[in-house]
Parts: sequence; C-alpha cells; structure tokens
Amino acid sequence: MKRVSIAGLICASIALTPVAATADDAFIGGLVGGIIGSAIANQPKRQTKTYRKTTSTSSKKTYSKPAVSSAQVQQNRDTQTALNYFGFDAGGADGVLGRRSRSAISSYQVLLNYPATGQLTQYERDFLMSSYYRAQAGGANTSQQIAMNPMGIKGLLIAYRDEATGGSTTSNAIAGHYGLPAIVASAVNEIARSSDPTAEQLVQRSGFVQLADINGDGRTDYILDTSVTGSAFWCNAQSCAVRVFASTPDGYERNDFQAFNVTPAMFTCQRGSCMKTDGGAGQLASTQPAPAAPAPQAPQTQLAGLTGPVASAQPVVPSGTATAPAAANMPGMPTFFGDAPAQASLQSYCNKVSLLTSTNGGFITSETMTDPDLALSEQLCLARTYAIARGEDVVAKLTNVTQTQIAEQCAGFGQLMKDHVSALSLKQRDDVLREVGTFVLNTGVAPAQLSKTAQICLGTGYKLDDMNAAMGSALVLVALGEAPYSELLGHHLAQGFGATERTDLALAWYAKAIDAADAGSVQVFSPGQPDRINLLRKAAMSLEGGSAMTATPAAAGTAGVLVFGD
Repeated sequence: MKRVSIAGLICASIALTPVAATADDAFIGGLVGGIIGSAIANQPKRQTKTYRKTTSTSSKKTYSKPAVSSAQVQQNRDTQTALNYFGFDAGGADGVLGRRSRSAISSYQVLLNYPATGQLTQYERDFLMSSYYRAQAGGANTSQQIAMNPMGIKGLLIAYRDEATGGSTTSNAIAGHYGLPAIVASAVNEIARSSDPTAEQLVQRSGFVQLADINGDGRTDYILDTSVTGSAFWCNAQSCAVRVFASTPDGYERNDFQAFNVTPAMFTCQRGSCMKTDGGAGQLASTQPAPAAPAPQAPQTQLAGLTGPVASAQPVVPSGTATAPAAANMPGMPTFFGDAPAQASLQSYCNKVSLLTSTNGGFITSETMTDPDLALSEQLCLARTYAIARGEDVVAKLTNVTQTQIAEQCAGFGQLMKDHVSALSLKQRDDVLREVGTFVLNTGVAPAQLSKTAQICLGTGYKLDDMNAAMGSALVLVALGEAPYSELLGHHLAQGFGATERTDLALAWYAKAIDAADAGSVQVFSPGQPDRINLLRKAAMSLEGGSAMTATPAAAGTAGVLVFGD
C-alpha cells in the first residue's frame, strides 16, 4: 500500500473542501494552511521503540516492582527535566528518581541553602518547577540573564529566589517583605499607613503592584499604583501618587510620579532613572503634582419621555479611541466615560501571585484553602505557565519558522476569534461552543493539526498578553473535545482577565473540566498534582452560585481522552 504524506492530505483537504468564502479563509490560508500548519504537517515521524518484557528462568518466583502511577512518573520526569536544565545532572528523564537524580536534588538543595536530603519538599519542587517554566517563557531575557550572571544558568535560581525574598533566604524576611525587595516593601508599608487596607491586603489587591522589565536589563521592575487603595490621601480626582522602582546593579532606585490607573507602558527607564512616555520628566508627587487634565465635556444628551426615543443624542467620543468606530456607527448611543480602561496585564498579575505563593510557603491545597479567589488565581497562573511551556515544546519541533512569524499569525488568529471570545461574557457555555464548533468545521483543517496550532497560539497569546489569541485557542481546543482546557475559560470569567467577571458563567466551564477529569481524561496542567482537581472543585463551589455544582464525580465516558501526538 502506498503511503500518503500528511502534508498532501491536509493540502488536499484545504483545496477540495467546499467552504464559503468568509473571514475564516484568512485563517485557513494564513495560520493553519501557512507557516505553522505546514511546518507541523511536514514534521518527520518519530520511530516508536519497542521494549520486550523478559522473565528470568533461574527462579520459580516472580518479582515485580511496586506500581507507580502515570501521574507520578510524569511528575518525576518534569523534575528531572528541570534539574538538568539548571545544570544538576539527573540523567535521562525516565521518571525514576534513582541515585543520580537524588544526587542532583541534593546539589540543588545545597545551592539554595535547603537541607540536603535528596528528597524534595513540596515547596522546593514548586519553586524548582515554577523557576523552570519562568526561564523557558523568558526567551531572550533569560539568555541575557544567564550570560550576565557569573554562576551561569544556576545563577537564575539564586536570582529568582532573591527576587522573591527581597535578597534574604529566611522565612521571616519573606513574611516581612511580602515577597518584594526591601525598598519596595518599605514603600508598601508607607502607603498602608495612610490607607484603609493593610499592607498585606494592598499587595493582594489587583493592580496595586505591577511588574515589568521597564529598563530592559532583564530584571523585574516594580510599579506601585495608589489609585486602587481607596485613599484620598494619595489620590484626587485626576491623579494619584505612583512609585516606580527601576533595577540597577546596586539595587532599586525609586521614582515618584503623579498619574492615574498606570500601566508599565506609561513609563520608560534608563537604568534607575524613569520618565513618563509622553515626554514629561519624573516629578516628585509630594512637591510638584502634575497639572490636572481638563475634564471631558459632558455629552449633550437629552432623554425624551419614557415612551419616546432618545432625542438629540450627541455623544462625545475621543478621537483615536477603540470606541470611536462603534460610536460612529451608532449615533444614538450615549458615551459618558471617554476612553475605555486599559486591559489589565495577566503577566503582571501572575508575577504578583507568584510572589504571594512564595510568601505563603507554596501553593494552596484543598486542605489549606481559606481564600478560594486566591486559590483560583494560583491555578490560573500555573495553567498559564504550563500552556506557555507546552506551546514552546510544539514550536521547538518546527523548522524554518521564526518567533516573529508565529507571533504575527497568532495575533491575526486572536483577531479572528475576537467575537467568540467576547461571547464568553454574554452567552451560555454550550451556545459558545456550538458557534466555535461551526468555525472549526468551516476551516476544513485536520483536527490534529488544528489542535497543535491552537496549542502554539495558546502559549504565544499568554506569553504576549494577547487574551484574544490565548482564549480563542482555548475555545478551539475545547470545541475539538479537549475538555480540560475549559478550565482556562472558567478562570478568565472568574478573574475578569480578557472577559467580564462572570462567576455565574465561569461555573459551567469549571464543571466541564472537572467532569472530564473525573471521567479519566489526561490532565494537561500540572498532572503531577493529584489534589489539584479537588482544589478546583472546592474553590469553584465556594464562588457565588457554586453550591449548585455537584460534588460527586461525573459518570465515566462523558468526556474524551486527550491524546497529544505528532
């Protein structure tokens, strides 16, 4: 029998399948039918090794090793991979922690001043794995950090630890600094003294601490935005005190500004000196507040009687905003709030969550959970890290494809999926999946290839903070039957990243992922944590309306088993 290449079948499928000419054609001809799709299709098949079981005839007794779960084997492989990455020779990633792996663990523990037992505690393993995924996701910045560090790649672990502990290795220092550098923690305490929330509550408040590499030196810089404190002492109607801490070889330098609802993109720093991107020099908030921006004109809108239409509606739409085109097409729609608020950065948020996790001594478990919102935040950020790593694993097998090409095509895919992502905040789960399923069918692309492409754009979207690309990819994967990815959509709706915060809609997506796990689906996020699904169930049930979720496993066979192959 003649063998037909996968590439030929896919090209034929695209060429011969009768599909109406729509915006989806751009997706077929670009993302899937183009660089990424063809690269996946043309990858050489890997040969499968066959192992034979041998038995000894020298004895009548049969001995067998104790059974080890597949999840534990995968966890051990992940541990060995991370150890090898950071220069601790654990041998091949075979899932068996033998003498060589134990020696590597001891060397890792010695480096970080942990007791050299050769056995990882949960916190030690969590830090090892989170550091590995962070380094993998760092790309060029990681390479730069390794090149600049006298200890090379092992120095990354020291840098990550010191960043999380404020330069100290004691647990007291972690608790005292909230996982922040000392100068940043001191500023947090200063702000907390004149605010209602405590310092610990401020650190956990979304948007208060923002992390980014503003000066491009490969180290994390910090922004403290007092607009979320609720304190009139720090804010007035137009501006708030903002602290920017830029990293230098000698530590962090503090820059004070007046601004409102800041983002890292609003500032640029050269070493430790920062300024606002509009060209204004840094001003001390306590001495020279920035001039207040002129108040926007109130829209000239007159409402008719209750039974009549809206009359003389003349909305004021600032030029250059994302809302201008829509407003122009709907002249009767009043606009009262000017520019739309900037989308929160999930990357910055997850950096902060990572600091809190370090402060608390490790991830929340189902037994230790007291704050379901924080527990779900940790799991969102953990799943995001796994998605980035998985996407990069797929990309690593491709040839003749650059990161820039992948980023451009995934950004285009995100725009194509934008309406489906928006529907998440408005429609029930099954209605959204029905529409995405129609989209998937209209592409005419082989499901296996489309799944790999979605995995690439899921990781790329998360790495670049492109929520349309990330969430759109997750939707495609769920529509293809890969139910565990529906957890991501539950997180986005519960936390309000890339979607309106809708816990009522989030519960259905969480339930789909939990039911799939109960039915035996292979888990794609942290498969080595057997307690993770119980934690998701418990945290979701703690949300408003979550008590209606069933606490019993779903019947077997309600979800498909995931298969990740070439």
